[in-house]
Amino acid sequence: MTSSSRRSGITLGRPFVGIPSFLRAPIETDLDALDADIAVYGVPFDEGSPFLAGSRMGPRSIREHSLRFAAPDAGFYDPETGRTYLAHEMANGTIADVGDVDVWPTDVNSTFDNATDLTKAVLATGAMPIMLGGDHSVTYPVVRGFEDEEPLHVIHFDAHIDYAPFIHDLRFTNVHPFRNIAPLPHVLSLTQVGIRSLRSAESEIRDSIDDGNRVMTMGEFHDIGPKGVAEVVPHNARTYVSIDIDVLDLPLIPGCVSAEPNGMSYAELRDTLAAIAEHCNVVGLDLVEVNPTLDVRTGVTSYLAAHTVLEFLGNICRQPRWERHREARAAARG
Repeated sequence: MTSSSRRSGITLGRPFVGIPSFLRAPIETDLDALDADIAVYGVPFDEGSPFLAGSRMGPRSIREHSLRFAAPDAGFYDPETGRTYLAHEMANGTIADVGDVDVWPTDVNSTFDNATDLTKAVLATGAMPIMLGGDHSVTYPVVRGFEDEEPLHVIHFDAHIDYAPFIHDLRFTNVHPFRNIAPLPHVLSLTQVGIRSLRSAESEIRDSIDDGNRVMTMGEFHDIGPKGVAEVVPHNARTYVSIDIDVLDLPLIPGCVSAEPNGMSYAELRDTLAAIAEHCNVVGLDLVEVNPTLDVRTGVTSYLAAHTVLEFLGNICRQPRWERHREARAAARG
């Protein structure tokens, strides 16, 4: 190799090169050694999907498409807002990819226990958990992992209510997670946003409302807007956000088995998540139901999922409360 054909110490980091961690964050699967403010992990599970399989491949595909974002060491510049997202986090390596929950095929309880244990282990380090699914059933064991932490509110974005009753011994499919989550002692409230599917039974919606949850249809969302959604939760309250990719409108997400018409535009979801980041103390989040086996060949659904997490995380990390948290953790590291 001649000197003109190499550049010592320089890597271009093209999207098709290297191990696909989320945003090319350092990979750290030894949580005893984890020294990060944000920990990304996957739950590649789709045994809760009652129709088509494939969302088990979602975490891997979202990671792969996250590599398409340029200049990670400098953060991510938004020409519309003039902001650079995650500049400090990328420059200082405070985001880590801690791998995936170990899935035990056909043994849902063991897989869910693994998801809860990994969430607890991440929280024990002081890092914020960012979970990539998987079907929506996996949100339950992750939220369950916060049981030893201070109480929190849950905001759920979805076309569907996911509040099916427990019948025929079915408890852990992707139509059940929020029936499991709502009664958890550490969950102070549940707000469900974007509900519109004709496949959500009236009885399930009534059950959620009767249990004291806030159910917000697309019509109500349009009435109150992003700020109104955020203000359902008290200011600065600890909040967990779960995003089913099918809250977005059907044409945007070909790689989602449960896509529905009349959903949010990307701008509506983006602005709502930004309002939540500003109003609430977001302590964890997930994005689920990306099915790359159904996607178009350019992988637009996986790309949109990575884009959503990146932009939401960027808005969380630019808040003064996050900056104070970051500085306190840096001081603790010495």
